[in-house]
Amino acid sequence: MKDKAIEKLIKSEIKRQNETINLIPSENFVSQDVLGALGSPLTNKYAEGYPGARYYGGNTYVDDIETVAKARALEVFGLKDVGWAVNVQPYSGSPANLAVYVALIPIGEKIMGLQLDMGGHLTHGHKVSFTSKAWQSVPYVLNKKTESLDYEAIKKWAEKEKPKMIVAGYTAYPKVIDFKKFREIADSCGAYLMVDMSHFAGLVAGGVYPSPFKYADVVTTTAHKTLRGPRAAMIFSSRNSKVAEGNKVEIPKLINRAIFPGLQGGPHVNQIAGIAVAMHEAMQPSFKKYAKQVVLNAGILATELKKHGFRLVGDGTETHLLLVDLTNRRMGGGEASDKLEKNGIIVNKNTIPYDPRPPLDPSGIRLGTPALTTRGMKEKEMKQVAKFLKEVLVDGSDVSKEVKKLCRRFPLSYKN
Repeated sequence: MKDKAIEKLIKSEIKRQNETINLIPSENFVSQDVLGALGSPLTNKYAEGYPGARYYGGNTYVDDIETVAKARALEVFGLKDVGWAVNVQPYSGSPANLAVYVALIPIGEKIMGLQLDMGGHLTHGHKVSFTSKAWQSVPYVLNKKTESLDYEAIKKWAEKEKPKMIVAGYTAYPKVIDFKKFREIADSCGAYLMVDMSHFAGLVAGGVYPSPFKYADVVTTTAHKTLRGPRAAMIFSSRNSKVAEGNKVEIPKLINRAIFPGLQGGPHVNQIAGIAVAMHEAMQPSFKKYAKQVVLNAGILATELKKHGFRLVGDGTETHLLLVDLTNRRMGGGEASDKLEKNGIIVNKNTIPYDPRPPLDPSGIRLGTPALTTRGMKEKEMKQVAKFLKEVLVDGSDVSKEVKKLCRRFPLSYKN
């Protein structure tokens, strides 16, 4: 690279990734093949429109790439020839969610998602997001005692508020979602059911998390996180939605129009190629082993942290992530995150349900195992990681040398 300043920074970041324990559940490490697609000359091409209907010439091969990406995405989730369509053009997860609302919900109508400080996402209707400015947000909450979804309470709330869309799928909820119950809730008030599976899509693809497709009208997901693809997103839409039939609309057509020309211009073709590569990887037997190990690792990490005296929201995890409540440690999530990062352990501060502390200095930290599992770490290493957390946050010890030693045993393939 001729730009030595940027080259140096990139190499420094690669070194940082290699030498740190990444416990952020929304991050992962892509393969060299995915990087190859992202860094290819496909980034040079404009491709407004869809395969066979572009506004620019020269898209013969781009059409083929997008067609392959869509076919593979449907196959990964068992949707081939069963009445589902997919759009692989969303730039990222937030625009994908926005596109669904634009496509299906009239401005000013109600949407219902989990409140942000309970584990929801900004685009599920939080007050600072455009989604609550264009639509009325009537969020639901977790049961305060169990720190879990209370389906009966959500149903009563939905029947009272009558939202046009209910959103299931979260950024900091460690338990498995009952999609059948959400379908029943949506049907009770005539709402669309949208599942945002961005966090657990790779677990669904790997067969270790229930599939939402039997019950949802629309499913959105990012391609990174547990799916281990590029920073991009996809929108899956049902051709057989009873809600859509009652409203006399075709969801796939409305989704496509909302993405282009509604919200985006030319798609990022290199990202779409990255999706295609990631979907190919997700179809391999090794990916199922990976997904299974992610959940096993998270379970071990949770068990060990509890042994060390940490309190976990919901008393553990059923997925790839867990939420640690630091109230009994008399420190906030920000302070804990800073202490851990000084020792080469990367987490993110996070609110806990009914958090008495402000969002910028919440009571918890969010942990996940997708990235460490990609590096090849298993149960033994999770026990070591839990011990590191205890030594830093409880004992005040410096474990930076031990962290680097562990990381060297599981090197990344990126060269710096």
